[in-house]
Amino acid sequence: MTGGSLGLGIRSGSYGSLQQQALLLQQQQQQQQQQQQNGSTFQIAQTTPPRKPGKMPKEKEKLAHRIYKFAGRKKVGMLFLCVISAAVFGWVLYVGKGEDTGDRAEVVRIQSGNSTLSYSPTYEVVGTAINGSSIGSQERGGSPPLAPPPPPLPSPPPPQEFFLGYTLPPGHPCNSFRLPPPPADKKRTGPRPCPVCYLPVEEAIALMPKFPSPSPVLKNLTYVHEETLSREGEFGGSDFGGYPTLRQRNDSYDIRESMSVHCGFIKGSRPGRGTGFDIDDSDLLEMEQCNGVVVASAIFANFDELQQPKNISEHAKRTVCFFMFVDEETESYLRNSSMLDSNKRSGLWRVVVVRNLPYKDARRTGKIPKLLLHRLFPNVRYSLWIDGKLELVVDPYQILERFLWRKNATFAISRHYRRFDVFIEAEANKAAAKYDNTSIDFQIEFYKKEGLTPYSVAKLPITSDVPEGCVIIKEHVPISNLFTCLWFNEVDRFTSRDQISFSIVRDKITAKTNWTLNMFLDCERRNFVIQKYHRDILEQRAGRVPVTIHPPPPIFLPPPLPLTRAHGTKSEGSVNGPVKKVTTEHGREERSSRRHRKVSAGNKDIDSR
Repeated sequence: MTGGSLGLGIRSGSYGSLQQQALLLQQQQQQQQQQQQNGSTFQIAQTTPPRKPGKMPKEKEKLAHRIYKFAGRKKVGMLFLCVISAAVFGWVLYVGKGEDTGDRAEVVRIQSGNSTLSYSPTYEVVGTAINGSSIGSQERGGSPPLAPPPPPLPSPPPPQEFFLGYTLPPGHPCNSFRLPPPPADKKRTGPRPCPVCYLPVEEAIALMPKFPSPSPVLKNLTYVHEETLSREGEFGGSDFGGYPTLRQRNDSYDIRESMSVHCGFIKGSRPGRGTGFDIDDSDLLEMEQCNGVVVASAIFANFDELQQPKNISEHAKRTVCFFMFVDEETESYLRNSSMLDSNKRSGLWRVVVVRNLPYKDARRTGKIPKLLLHRLFPNVRYSLWIDGKLELVVDPYQILERFLWRKNATFAISRHYRRFDVFIEAEANKAAAKYDNTSIDFQIEFYKKEGLTPYSVAKLPITSDVPEGCVIIKEHVPISNLFTCLWFNEVDRFTSRDQISFSIVRDKITAKTNWTLNMFLDCERRNFVIQKYHRDILEQRAGRVPVTIHPPPPIFLPPPLPLTRAHGTKSEGSVNGPVKKVTTEHGREERSSRRHRKVSAGNKDIDSR
């Protein structure tokens, strides 16, 4: 018996009539339409009743019957596609979950001898994780086309790590070190060096922090730049440092997370180029490449003899930058004395010639490299400033370890060996004719109105208001950079005597932050630098006629009348003002004994004629 075709290639036979087959086909199409509307799970129906092969075993017949019951011939491929899609999405979920759980907190350890300091920096990784639940909902909603794999997550920002200090291991000799009593020699009553417990050079180098110290409150410090100078300042200022108003000055002491302050080099494209205090490009490149430790000094107006550092380790010679800033007059003297080679070097020093000096006073010009090294060396971490009259005799790494790292400080300076009070220091400067008295009095009165008080034990743990500013040890972090910027602004606005303005800047910053600095003993400073005489004193001692090229009063003035100020006689050892100007800078009053103070001081001018 033969049957007609319904367009589907279905034959009529012993398994059913054409009407039954058409009814089954209609039911299947209705089910497919219903599935497409509600997006439910596929349920495949068979299109035709299976034909029973004559020789098929019963087991295979049952298995084939079950398969074709759920999937027709045209839907088997789609079934396999759904299975493969589900497997791919499952793999993506597994990999994404593994990446999320792979993040770990980083632990940083700083070792010192046998002790270890551990801390865990915290940071937040901003990114979009793969959401397994949302992908699962897409699977349940149907079988969308496979999307390309998501791009890899961006790398997390590097964690911010800080140096938190260390302590020497128990039993270390420096832990029990104490200063010996002063010598019993009554003939030597002046300032002198005292012992200092340094670590060996190798240990000091190993303890150099790998991370910067934290900067309290202030995190980002920028500097004011003005090509057209604003001259609205009430008084003081210069074309080099600008003319900030008193309101801007007060605002600079309001410590915030981000600040922009006056800090010299107000004009020009960069410090040292078109700013006043101009430096050759080759020297600027050398300074920019210095990125670790710098030892810096300066000689202007040929005021001092160039001193070579001693006892410097080979590692320091390779890794520490030694820069000496000079003017053209000093450079000419060095070349004529065969002390400067063709590579601009004199021993360890790289000699940098500064042109277009912004000030006529060499002492004020010297404050630029002294207080603004962080602007001249933008990539340096630590700096050691020494005045041109000093000879460095201890390795820089040992000095940094002893006075910065071991104390967990970012700024260190020695206190004055005799005076602790700013008001007494101001009177001593007036008696020594270091600056005109009217300017000193104006500065002191201004500070008194801002709350400056004489030093007393009530200010402890602050041990002094007067530093010996010939040595500065500093870590270049924002808060210590701000301190030296504001200190320089006071020198630029008032007198160049930085010892007078030191404490007012320090107190204003510490009042707004928990920042502290290390003021160590003057005898400890004298342990690692040897104080030499200025050139004019050496010429006087050699019997040559001195050439006065610096701003202080000339040394050939007739001696003044006997002093009538009791406090001046007590603090300065009865040294006459015009003569003392060339002796108090190095802290030695040039007196052979108490019986001959006035005689020896007066003979300095007589012998030199």
